[in-house]
Amino acid sequence: MKLKHIAAAAALLGAAGAHAQDTVVKIGHSGPLSGAQAFSGKDNENGARLAVEELNAKPITVGGKKLKFELQSEDDQGDPKAGVAAAQKLIDQGVKYVVGPYNSGVAIPASRAYNDAGVLIATVATNPKITQQGYKGLFRVNASDSQLGSKMALYAANELKLKTVAVIDDRTAFGQGLAEEFKKQAKAAGMTVAGHEFTTDKSFDFSSILTKLKTKKVEAIFFGGYAPQGAPMARQMKQLGINAKLLGGDTICTAEMGKLGGDAVGENVLCPQGGASLDKLASGPAFKARYKARFKQEPDVYAAAYYDAAMMYAQAMQKVNSIDPQKVGAAISAGSYTGVAGTYSFDAHGDMKQSPVTIFHFKGGQPVPLTTY
Repeated sequence: MKLKHIAAAAALLGAAGAHAQDTVVKIGHSGPLSGAQAFSGKDNENGARLAVEELNAKPITVGGKKLKFELQSEDDQGDPKAGVAAAQKLIDQGVKYVVGPYNSGVAIPASRAYNDAGVLIATVATNPKITQQGYKGLFRVNASDSQLGSKMALYAANELKLKTVAVIDDRTAFGQGLAEEFKKQAKAAGMTVAGHEFTTDKSFDFSSILTKLKTKKVEAIFFGGYAPQGAPMARQMKQLGINAKLLGGDTICTAEMGKLGGDAVGENVLCPQGGASLDKLASGPAFKARYKARFKQEPDVYAAAYYDAAMMYAQAMQKVNSIDPQKVGAAISAGSYTGVAGTYSFDAHGDMKQSPVTIFHFKGGQPVPLTTY
C-alpha cells in the first residue's frame, strides 16, 4: 500500500511539475465594461475570451513549452484618463499583448503607454490618427474612419442618390474623425452638406439640433457617435416628423441600436461595418454558433475581430517559436493571418491593406447586410 501511495504521490508531483513548465501568456483586454457602451465592451471581451479558451483546449507549443493563455480584462470606461490607467495596470501585470481599446479617444493616449512598455496592440478603434503615431507594435484589425466614413458617403451618393445631407458629431476622437471623413467624401461625390452640428457622447436630447436641421430639408443626417445617442436621435427624428435617413458609423451598426431605438430604427437607418458579412465568410457561421453556445447570445459587431486578434498573436508566436513581442510583432507586420472575419495583413502604419466595408440597414431591430462596398 505504501508503495502505491508513493507512486501516486510521485505521479501527482510529476503532473504538477509538467504544469509548472507551461509558459503563461497574458492577453490583455481594454474596453468599456461599464456605462452606456458596456454592451460593446463585453461583446469584444467575449470574443477574446473564446479565443483564449480554444487555444488552451488545444494547447500550442513554443520553445518546447506548452503555452497557457490567460485573459486579463480591464474596464477603461470608454474614457481617455481611465484608459491610460487601465493600460498601466495591464503593463504592471506583465501583459505584453493587448486587444483593444475599443474607443479612439482611449486608444490614442493609451497606445503611447503600451508602446513605451513594448506591448503589442490590436485595436478596432478607427480614428486615422491612431496609426499615424508611428508605433511599430500597433495594428488596426478593422477598417479606419477614412474607409468607413467615405464608403458610407459613396453609398449615399451612388446608391441612395442623395443630394443634400447634414452632419452631427459627438466631439469624441471617434465621432469627430468619422464625421469629417464622411463630410469630405460627401462633398467630393457632389452632395451638399447643409449643416454640421455638435453634441456630446453623454447627451440624450437632440431636439434643438434636429429642429434646426429640419428647416434645411436634408435627405439624410450622418451621425458620428455611438448607439446610446444614435437611438434616441432616431426616435426624436420620428417625433419631429423628419423623414430623412439616419446614417452613421460602425458603432450604431449594432443590435443595441435597434433595441434602444424601437420602431424608429428600421430601413431608414444605414451604417457600415468593416469586413464582409460573417454569414458570407467561410468560417463565419461556425464562429457564430460557437459564440452563441458559449455566451448564450449572438456576437455583435467586433467579437470576431477580437477573437481573430488573439488568434493572430498565437499564430505569430508559433511562427517565430517565441513569445518575445518584438519578434511576434515583426512576424505580424511581415505576414498575413486568415481569421474568422477576413485576412489580416498590414501596411507600414499598421493599417489593414484591404478591408472591405459592408453596408447595413435594420429589420426587426437587427442590422441586416445590404451589400459589401
